[in-house]
Formats: sequence, C-alpha cells, structure tokens
Amino acid sequence: MIRFGIIGTNWITERFIQGAIETEQFALTAVYSRTEEKGRSFAAQYHQAEVFTDLQEMLEKGSIDAVYIASPNSLHAEQAILCMNHGKHVLCEKPMASNAREMREMVAAAEKNNVVLMEALKSTLMPNFKVIQDNLFKLGPIRRYFACYCQYSSRYDAYKEGKMPNTFNPQFSNGSLMDLGIYCLYPMVTLFGKPDLVKAVGVMLPSGVDGEGSLVMRYPEMEGVVVHSKISNSYLPAEIQGELGTMVIDKINQPYDVKIHYRDGNVEDLTKPQIHEPMYYEALEFIEMIKHGERDSKVNSHASSLAVAEVMEEARQQIGLRFAADEA
Repeated sequence: MIRFGIIGTNWITERFIQGAIETEQFALTAVYSRTEEKGRSFAAQYHQAEVFTDLQEMLEKGSIDAVYIASPNSLHAEQAILCMNHGKHVLCEKPMASNAREMREMVAAAEKNNVVLMEALKSTLMPNFKVIQDNLFKLGPIRRYFACYCQYSSRYDAYKEGKMPNTFNPQFSNGSLMDLGIYCLYPMVTLFGKPDLVKAVGVMLPSGVDGEGSLVMRYPEMEGVVVHSKISNSYLPAEIQGELGTMVIDKINQPYDVKIHYRDGNVEDLTKPQIHEPMYYEALEFIEMIKHGERDSKVNSHASSLAVAEVMEEARQQIGLRFAADEA
C-alpha cells in the first residue's frame, strides 16, 4: 500500500480518492486543511486519516509516502517543492504550475530528491486515449487536431452577482485556459508534441481572468485548434482529421467513445469499455511508478507538462492574462 497525504479537501479530492481506492494499493493516512474543523469533517469519511493544519508538520510527522495536491493553482509549485524536499512523491492536479518557470523548478526538485512528480490530468491515462494513440496511423497524413471544452461554470452566476470565487480570481492563477483549455492542449501535445507557433484570442473578464478563448497552433504539416470557455456551453466532440479519415472523440476531457469515419463512408468503432472511475487510471499510473522505481510517466511526462505550460504561457501573454505568480 502507498500511504497518501492530501492537500485540498474539495470535490476533486473526493473523486480522486474514489478512483485511487479501486487500485487496492492506496491508503489515505493524512489530511492537510487550513482549518481543523474542515479537515476533520473530510477525514471522518475515511478510516485512520490523521488531520494536520500545518503542512510542514504533516510532512515531518505524518505516515505518508506520497502527496496528492488539489489546492488552488497558485499554491501548487510551493507546496509540491516542499513535499518533494521532504522526500515525498507528488501527484499534482492540473495545471501543475502557474507558468513554465514554476514547472521547471518543480521538475528540478523531483530530480534532486529522486521522487515521482506527475501532473494529475486524467484523460490521457484513460483506456480510450491509448486507443486514440494506437489508431492514429489509420487516418493517413494528419492535417488537423480540433478539441473543444466549453462548460458554463457553476460559479459564474455568483461572480456576476459581485462575488469572487477562486475560479475567476487571477490571484489563484485561474481562468478558462488554465481550468478547461488544458484538457484540450495536453492530449494534443502528448500526441503531436509542442507546436511551432501559437496564436490566441480570448474574452477577458473584469476580474482579470479569461472567461473564454481560442487557440490556433501550427505544426509542420498540420494545425491544432482549441476552443475553451467557462461562460458558455459547447456540445461538440473532438476530431483528429486525416486524409484517409477523421477520428471523432466524444469528450476530449474524458474520452469514452472513439470512432473513425473513413472517406468511403465506413465507420469503425474503436471504443474500449471502461470499468473503473476516471481518476483510477492516473492513480494507478502514479502508484505503479513509485513501486517500480520509475520517476517520470511515459504519458503525463515532465516534457509534456512543460510544453503545455509554455503553450499556455504564450497564449496568456497574447491575450493579456497575467497572474501574481508571473511577477515572482
């Protein structure tokens, strides 16, 4: 069993724990929360989880091998580096860092301390993403990658009423690109590498974050198109367009259905059944790396995470999206 401490007691942490329990190699032994009441309320759902309100104390006294971080984006780098400097393996929610500088510092800390560092982006580790990778050759020369993730935020109405949820606060390195756009960009970079050119536009909100945006990216023989939004909905699937056919993916952030529509009209259903919780697969990848002495995922690799961070940073510069972390 790998003993986990968690940072962040929110719904995404609960989803992760549900998936990680299915690996049968996960034990939640420590919970960090800024308030003891919230920490105890969360830990009460799980047996033998010790509660800490001091992160340093959890790392020094807690019985943990690894840490799952699901705090606000702006805290990821500082907390992850502290954990790794205490010899703990780190699985950090996406986006793993506020910018490319932080990402490089996190990777350097992982290498220095000989620990696992992986970005917790679930979609690229789900079974049907492997299906996508294994069947790209059937499309012939690939000419376009298109991915769209637009979901009206449950917190947007509160924002319009004058409140300031974290998701619309630039102090926490947030906004549409960081929250949803990354789900479109990470698979693209994993499949095709970092693009040669990035062009971005976006709609900025008065708070200083982007509500929505689009990116067009150039590769030597193809283009990537990404559309993201937290202020409107879209129901479009993702597509990878080749000269022989087009692969249609139901949801780029959580692929369950994959088909190829060939030019001759035939349709090939490639979908592989998924029997586990979506976050099971990232938990399993992370745990298996620890157990086998591996330090960098072959899918959610340091190189892919850094490339995505660089693309997002370039896009942010073009649309005028700045975070407090950028001034450090």
